[in-house]
Amino acid sequence: MSCLFNSMSHFFPENSYDIRQKICNYLQNDGVIIEGLDTSLILSFERNNYIQCMRNTSTWGGAIEIQAACNIWNTKIVVHNIRDRNGSKIEFVPVSNNSDKCINITWSGGHYEPMRH
Repeated sequence: MSCLFNSMSHFFPENSYDIRQKICNYLQNDGVIIEGLDTSLILSFERNNYIQCMRNTSTWGGAIEIQAACNIWNTKIVVHNIRDRNGSKIEFVPVSNNSDKCINITWSGGHYEPMRH
């Protein structure tokens, strides 16, 4: 399993495999990633068969999957870059701009971990 989906499973009431599949289903159904842009167009810039590749448990997830998760679970996800000495972070919010909760994960440049307070 990919570390991103494992990290999300600490916050959502599903296992990492089911989270991955739910996100892939959302993308496959053209769920909104960026307001005003067609999701299939965004994915076409990434690689051929993006969703099929993402369904593979060894494929790493990233910003597209984080944004999809925000929209599916109506959750703000804050990614803390622990490689940056200034402590930079990226905040992903649902396209609705409303969220029921906020979760925090760390990113080290190649690995995600859940932040537990």
